[in-house]
Amino acid sequence: MGVLEELGAAVRQEFTDRKDVLSFDEYLEVVEGNPALQLRSAAQYVRDALAHFGCDSDGRYRLFDAKWDGGVPLVGQQEAQARVFQILDNFVREGAVNKLIVLHGPNGSAKSTFVRTIGRGLHEYSKSDVGAMYGISWVFPTDRNSRKGIGFEGDAPVEGSHAHLPPELIQAKLFDEFRDHPLLFIPVAARRKLLDKWAYGKSAEVPDYLKYGRLSQKNFKIYDALLRSYKGDYLAVLNHVQVERFYIDHRYRHSDVTVEPQLSVDASERQVTMDRSTQALPSSLQYLSLHEYGGALVDGNRGLIEYSDLLKRPLEAYKYLLTTVEKASVSMGSATLFLDLVFMATTNEVHLHAFKQVPDFQSFRGRIELVRLPYLLNYREEEKLYRAKLKEAAAGKHLAPHCALVASLWAVLSRLRKPDPSAYPAELREIVANLSPLEKARLFAKEGPPPGLSAAEGKMVTASLPQLKSEHQARPDYEGVLGASPRAMMQVIYDAAGKNAGFVSPAAILEEISNLCEKRSVYDFLSLEPDSGYSDFAALIEVVKEVWLDAADSEFCEALGFVDAGEYDRLFDNYILHVIHWTKKERIRNPRTGDFEHADEGMMRGVEETLEAGEAVEEFRHALISRIGAWSLDNPNEKPLYPVIFPKHFEKIRHAYYLKQRIPVKDGVEAVLKHLDGAADADAAAAIERLIKQFGYSDESVKETASLLLGRYKRLLAS
Repeated sequence: MGVLEELGAAVRQEFTDRKDVLSFDEYLEVVEGNPALQLRSAAQYVRDALAHFGCDSDGRYRLFDAKWDGGVPLVGQQEAQARVFQILDNFVREGAVNKLIVLHGPNGSAKSTFVRTIGRGLHEYSKSDVGAMYGISWVFPTDRNSRKGIGFEGDAPVEGSHAHLPPELIQAKLFDEFRDHPLLFIPVAARRKLLDKWAYGKSAEVPDYLKYGRLSQKNFKIYDALLRSYKGDYLAVLNHVQVERFYIDHRYRHSDVTVEPQLSVDASERQVTMDRSTQALPSSLQYLSLHEYGGALVDGNRGLIEYSDLLKRPLEAYKYLLTTVEKASVSMGSATLFLDLVFMATTNEVHLHAFKQVPDFQSFRGRIELVRLPYLLNYREEEKLYRAKLKEAAAGKHLAPHCALVASLWAVLSRLRKPDPSAYPAELREIVANLSPLEKARLFAKEGPPPGLSAAEGKMVTASLPQLKSEHQARPDYEGVLGASPRAMMQVIYDAAGKNAGFVSPAAILEEISNLCEKRSVYDFLSLEPDSGYSDFAALIEVVKEVWLDAADSEFCEALGFVDAGEYDRLFDNYILHVIHWTKKERIRNPRTGDFEHADEGMMRGVEETLEAGEAVEEFRHALISRIGAWSLDNPNEKPLYPVIFPKHFEKIRHAYYLKQRIPVKDGVEAVLKHLDGAADADAAAAIERLIKQFGYSDESVKETASLLLGRYKRLLAS
């Protein structure tokens, strides 16, 4: 079998398996096989699509990962995802969509991405077995296959459905652009009984659209005319109904439509009775005044419609949405169209604030659900967004480590507001008052409380995270509405990548951020007054630079063989182990010799000097053991985490260990620079190779970072 024959056979088999074309009785078998999948409104369908792809423990719906067709994932916004899911669930409980979901936030906060990602998810879901959706077409056979009585002349008819007739035996076919649900062909009274049976008596779970809905005017006119011609033979009418599977697709405006700001009602009609395509219809139908419907509301029916930048329209242009959304219908010249749609819209905060001042706002307020999408406040989430853009912007250039980190961290720091200590319990006020922007950002990224706090204080600060996140949310200038937008940061990234250097570096990104900070007339947030480090945008660049160099310092130290990631933990673990045996007056096994020895007093005293324990070492040691015991009582199923229990002690050990190695590390970094300038050094060459293979550097980015680190080492040693 040739390639084309194999391909043709595969496509034919796929078409058959998907059941793309069914007769009406075959469709009823599909319904009876799994009623829940076919008795859904648009709201149920969108909700089920979100649930279908799963939800992570942090509340992120995996549909927003957009892992198909190169889609752009939505980064963050778990709160908005959960809110939209809850609104859809409310619609399902109410039996109808009666409100417009309005996503609002600052420019560039991914509102359109949110809707478009749902649309891509619906497209994928509609291709699955559980997401199958069906509409109808009317099929009229050629003369020799037609049934007498509807206006055709010829031979005796072929009994049964015409749904599967080959094209050469079909004289006319009318497509239903409105995608009426096939079950609407069943008369309402009989339909209610069947729905009750299919829903196992739980009629409340069936949407109003299926309980009370009617065929669109065009379909009803054809249905009624055929029923008259067949003298009430209902089954003969259904023989002309071809049930067709359709797929949600934004590109082709199939039940997923975006409406840009414009000045017209989003539905239209045109008469098609005199269209040449209808001249092949049986004569009993040709006298009908049939209309074809168009526009966004029609194209979006049975799915999703998005009004992009809704409030850019003049008020009069979208007043019709009040009744359209509330009644799920729109009046046309010849008929009223009953809709099955999820209505969504996007708007920025400026237009929403202006809209709230309009007297008509209260009329709208009862018909809209506001869902806020602020800028991200978790820099680790924002970092994911910039990683993808950096690869695109670099266009083949080498990307030095930590480029995405510096961009995301500065962007988030620019959005944070100083907490108000008076809003917190007395025991937290001093800690909150001293919370730096970086410490707050790390809290929001779930990287733990600020260093130097006791275990109890750290617990309190971590427990206050929900309050820290919500503190400013009731204000118009809430946290996440002001600051550097992702769009502004994308421009920073592209400008940094466009420099003549052969690689893209954190230093280049920080330089472009510095240039951005000079554009006060362009970016409103730059006019904010600094407040204890917050909104001090130039100073925040230095904060980010130090975070970057801290990360680079750890990498260089490890590459040079001075420190590995667990060194501080092992040192403190060993100290605590000896203290425990000392308090119990037990001997400890020497791992090298296998002998049991007394606790190492010299090692313990050395650590205690670093910890500034003073002369009362026995009291100090007993206090340590008591604190471990108290922590274990609160956390019975967890191994003691000494950096959490003793954050101040751990920080002192880390700092002492760091200072102890500064001179040899400085010498190692100098050797790396000399080797890159031509002075052969085997140890430096090995370190450079590790930096390249293990951490993703290049010779050029090693040289730039080493120069900056060397300058910092010299300043530290001088102080």
